[in-house]
Amino acid sequence: MLPKNRFKAALKDGRQQIGLWNSIPGSLTAEMLATCGYDWVVIDTEHALTDIPDTLPMLQAMAPYRTAPVVRPASNDKVLIKRLLDFGAQTLLIPYVQNADEARAAVEAIRYAPRGLRGVAGMMRASVFQTVPDYHRKAEDELCLILQIETAEAVDRIAEIAAVDGVDALFIGPADLAASMGHVGNMAHPDVVAMVERAIHAIVDAGLPAGILTTDLEFARRCIEWGTTFTAVGIDMVLLAQSARALSARFREE
Repeated sequence: MLPKNRFKAALKDGRQQIGLWNSIPGSLTAEMLATCGYDWVVIDTEHALTDIPDTLPMLQAMAPYRTAPVVRPASNDKVLIKRLLDFGAQTLLIPYVQNADEARAAVEAIRYAPRGLRGVAGMMRASVFQTVPDYHRKAEDELCLILQIETAEAVDRIAEIAAVDGVDALFIGPADLAASMGHVGNMAHPDVVAMVERAIHAIVDAGLPAGILTTDLEFARRCIEWGTTFTAVGIDMVLLAQSARALSARFREE
């Protein structure tokens, strides 16, 4: 039987999904994060040492737990996407999608011909090693495609990107969005905050789930109020550094 994508189902139902970013490579870290109570965890291969072959043991490590893995490839590249899908990734977060043409390219990369360009393989983890009947005809039903909106120009095109058949959700990248607006490193700038709010409303108005990553917990709550239904609230490396520094400071002060 084709594995069910619980994360995709939750997005369709409009249930809030709280997530975490996994930027530390390795199956042990991925498994540990999967036990921490988050609805979804992003395995990041764009801004992390994690590479395509690393994702397989990380997916396997997370498989026994209720936390859904979401894999971010390094780019909107059909070869990278094909490999991740063959490894069994069911939800992909595609970075830096700027327009409807790039959105269509991502959709084609996850679909088999004649609807798309995904290369056909037989013996792979995605088909549970050829035990899923008619996998190639059914696969798309349980795949979830999320596209990242990361520039002011992309925000202006949210309606056309969201209208592309096969796009399941849109995700705001506030760091690159701030940079595109001339406020690199300052995601709290009022203009950036206003642009994020505008983007969330535009995504919701277009009929798609909206997501974001922010380590500012009060801002995360504001984003949820504005309409995000999948909200990442932390990054593993940031949490580790914060905890380690806080512990060190406690003993230095004594």
